[in-house]
Amino acid sequence: MISKHSNEQSGGGEGVEVVRNQPDTHPQHGLGQLTEKRIYLNSKLPSWVSVFVPRVFYVTEKAWNFYPYTITGLTTLFYPPHTHIRIETRFENNNGDNNNVFGDRPTPAESVSHLDILIDPIPDKHYKKTEDLSRWVSEKTSRGPLVEGWRKDSTPIMCSYKRVQCSFEVYGFQGKTEDFIHRNIQDILLVGHRQAVAWTDEWHGMSLEDVREYERQIQEQTNSKLKSSQNNNTAPRPAFSRSMSVTDERSLKKMGVKTMVMSDPSTSTLPHSTVRLNSTPE
Repeated sequence: MISKHSNEQSGGGEGVEVVRNQPDTHPQHGLGQLTEKRIYLNSKLPSWVSVFVPRVFYVTEKAWNFYPYTITGLTTLFYPPHTHIRIETRFENNNGDNNNVFGDRPTPAESVSHLDILIDPIPDKHYKKTEDLSRWVSEKTSRGPLVEGWRKDSTPIMCSYKRVQCSFEVYGFQGKTEDFIHRNIQDILLVGHRQAVAWTDEWHGMSLEDVREYERQIQEQTNSKLKSSQNNNTAPRPAFSRSMSVTDERSLKKMGVKTMVMSDPSTSTLPHSTVRLNSTPE
């Protein structure tokens, strides 16, 4: 269903290009499914970010699936040092009550966001009546609609635990950008998990071979759709001036500029966010 979501988000010269989707071996976790994508999203960036990026801007996403554990990394190469986002996911058959799901350290309560796919608001542009879980009914499973309090009473139930870490190492923009990233990731995850439930009748009962074939077909459609829209999107981009800061210490010294020691970006006071999303399992 992630492939279908990517297809829906592609068009107008922007969207998701699937570079590869294949079995591969991770150096730490062993055999898994590796998916690499390029996400083109110039028009979705705020103006204060757009001045830094080139005309054709994309984010590279690499996702390793070792269900019930997955790792997703997103990076940009448009302006060193790179922006990096890491999302760890673990699925468990509970309603979100595991405070140490990743097994290394409990997440402080103030750093946890509980997302409810039924009642939490999503951006108006993403709302569809067919994906409104207060109206949704699955013909195959006879589940739905969801009602307030469903997390306490529904069975079966599954929680998707997410641990999100991001860094944007440009002095003066780090906090603002990391906050922007966390807010948008929350919207993306909420919409995606609502769709996974609303589309139950499309994937329920599929074998793993069926899933891989479905992914292949949708990915071909998505790549073709993106390429076609990019070729047709010939409108000139307005000219603007761009100034870039030189923050490399060696370069600054060559220019005769005195430098001062700045704090390590890794010590940012922004907490790593754990996101929990509840959805119904297969």
